[in-house]
Amino acid sequence: MTDRTIIPSRSFDQRTLVRWRNAILSAFAVGGLALSTWGPRLPALRAELGLNTGGIGVLLAGITVGSIAGLLASTPILNRLGPRRALPGAILTTAVAVTVVGVGSGVLGSVPVVAVGFVLAGFSIGSLDVMINVEGAAIERAAGRTLMPLMHAAWSAGAAIGSGIGAGCAALNVNPAGQFTAEAVLIGVVALVAAASIPNGAREESAAGEETLSRAARFRVWLLGWTDWRLLMIGLVMLGAELGEGSANNWLTLAASDGHGQSAAIAALFFTVFAIGETTARVLGGPVVDRLGRVRTVRITSVLGVLGVALFILVGNPAVMLVAVLLWAVGVSMGFPLGMSAAADSGPNPAARVSVVASVGYFANLAGPPAVGFLAQSTSLLTALWLLALLFLVAAAAAGALRPRGEEVKA
Repeated sequence: MTDRTIIPSRSFDQRTLVRWRNAILSAFAVGGLALSTWGPRLPALRAELGLNTGGIGVLLAGITVGSIAGLLASTPILNRLGPRRALPGAILTTAVAVTVVGVGSGVLGSVPVVAVGFVLAGFSIGSLDVMINVEGAAIERAAGRTLMPLMHAAWSAGAAIGSGIGAGCAALNVNPAGQFTAEAVLIGVVALVAAASIPNGAREESAAGEETLSRAARFRVWLLGWTDWRLLMIGLVMLGAELGEGSANNWLTLAASDGHGQSAAIAALFFTVFAIGETTARVLGGPVVDRLGRVRTVRITSVLGVLGVALFILVGNPAVMLVAVLLWAVGVSMGFPLGMSAAADSGPNPAARVSVVASVGYFANLAGPPAVGFLAQSTSLLTALWLLALLFLVAAAAAGALRPRGEEVKA
């Protein structure tokens, strides 16, 4: 028996459900692509803007500032516009933000413009991430089976594509402005295509008259989620996994180049291997979860993450670093998707509960990299990465919260 349960939802016909699923899979992929856009090009951005590692950390903090606003705004935007308009709007805003970062660095060489681009990117990606996770949980309930790891595999696949583009452009000395603008066009096209496939209407049967709640009442429901100990413990699991992923997105290339003396192209290749490893773990993870359950799966992957980070910090041999990056990728692969599924079936008002833990996880993804950067200023980048190992251990300890309601006594 596994420790997972899918809460049923309102029914959708099969064609609508498939189109809806594919649209949200595409939106997940776009989120991964957008967030990995600048990671492989940080050495080039640092050179173009004339900044040191601490300066890059300050710029990345702009993403965190924007993401906080995006996380807070996501629920009212989603309630007011509905997912069919809100999601494409967030994706189009992301395309604009990516363009601003590219033009600000490669054409204008302006730190303030790049900072504005990062804040806008944080806002759009932060709001998008909450929206797609709410939609993904609704699709999972409507389908009656676990789909969240696959959804997040699409995010990882998008990150792999984005990092691969970045690695290729770094090897070919392509200006970041040209790369970012081309990717923004791709992101915009996906937004327009996906919009028509997202259904209107309620995602759940109208339990307790939830459809008639005012915006203020919905906001109170969301606030109450932050007092639920189970959601907070799930948030700790997601904190460890997402800080590990966010730090890899932003610091892995610089850690490999500055800390271990690898070339920019090889460092970008490590990042690509990380994204591919995370995607593969998520695609293949379903049967593992079915066999082991959420709790043991997260504990095992978290311990593998600790081993991977430790090897990456301590050993500079490229072959060992490759293995370390793969273990690091496995470590971050399951915490977020399994946390989302656990939140969805942890109590009533699943959309609000999903929104709470998505906010925790995504904040960790974006707040972690600046924290690592600030630690690196007083120590070194490799030393600062020990923070990731510590939070992987915290995630393993908190994994018991992923059990469905009613199974705590049995555990």
